[in-house]
Amino acid sequence: MPPILPPRDGFLFLDREKFAASFAGDLPAEQAAFMADSQVPWGLEALSGEITEPAWRTKPSWYLVATDDRMIPPPAQRVMSERAGSTVVESPGSHAVYVSQPGAVAAIIHEAATALK
Repeated sequence: MPPILPPRDGFLFLDREKFAASFAGDLPAEQAAFMADSQVPWGLEALSGEITEPAWRTKPSWYLVATDDRMIPPPAQRVMSERAGSTVVESPGSHAVYVSQPGAVAAIIHEAATALK
């Protein structure tokens, strides 16, 4: 379970002490600590927001499953990407896969951009 702390002034944070293991387990400790210290709070409304016209219903999408993610379990990512009809690529990586595996992220962006030309 993600280490989400109780709301404070209507905002949520991840527990700094558990941040690295849950969010950035494949990054150097110093970098994960920096990310924990610089996290931006997110509002409670983010948990109950509704999208009336999701783009994935009418537009092609791509999804990078981070296979070592401890914030959104990979099986849940696969269900979401399947529901959206996404082209799926998997890569080892934590929730911070965009930092730990920039090549994999750039490759899927390139694949999407090339497919949509």
